[in-house]
Amino acid sequence: MIYLSGLSVALALALVPSCTEALKDGECEVCVGFLERFYQTLQDNDVKFNSDSIEKALLISCKEAKGKENRFCYYIGATSDAATKIINEVSKPMSYHVPVEKICEKLKKKDSQICELKYDKQVDLSSVDLKKLKVRDLKKILEEWGESCKGCVEKSDFIRKINELMPKYAPNAAKARTDL
Repeated sequence: MIYLSGLSVALALALVPSCTEALKDGECEVCVGFLERFYQTLQDNDVKFNSDSIEKALLISCKEAKGKENRFCYYIGATSDAATKIINEVSKPMSYHVPVEKICEKLKKKDSQICELKYDKQVDLSSVDLKKLKVRDLKKILEEWGESCKGCVEKSDFIRKINELMPKYAPNAAKARTDL
């Protein structure tokens, strides 16, 4: 009798959905961030919430995506060079207004790489000492601005270029640096 009740408790626990599948705080940050902005864009542009129109809008958004967001688009098959296509795993639930976190949970089950994407840490240009940054980080700042430094050989060349362009791309940081 005790064996039978223990077996029924074990069966009941096995049938209860586990809470471990929910996303942890900070997990899937690129997926959640990109899809939240995408969902807001759909609402702002009064796009019809059906699977086809969402897919078309997603393809357009992914063409403009850069960095980690472009990699996310690649993983879901929304770029031209993607090998797999799981766009419908985004568009169909979104057409039913499923929360973005739930969509990312399902995507994580399909491809765990999606939730391994993390945004790069942003450098606070107003207070950072550019001389202490690595050349790789200086190049990344220029790349984020869509600029390049042709003919830059030494670290000082990259720093000079960033200081020249800072008023254009980060005016608040440039003003804070001159106030120091």
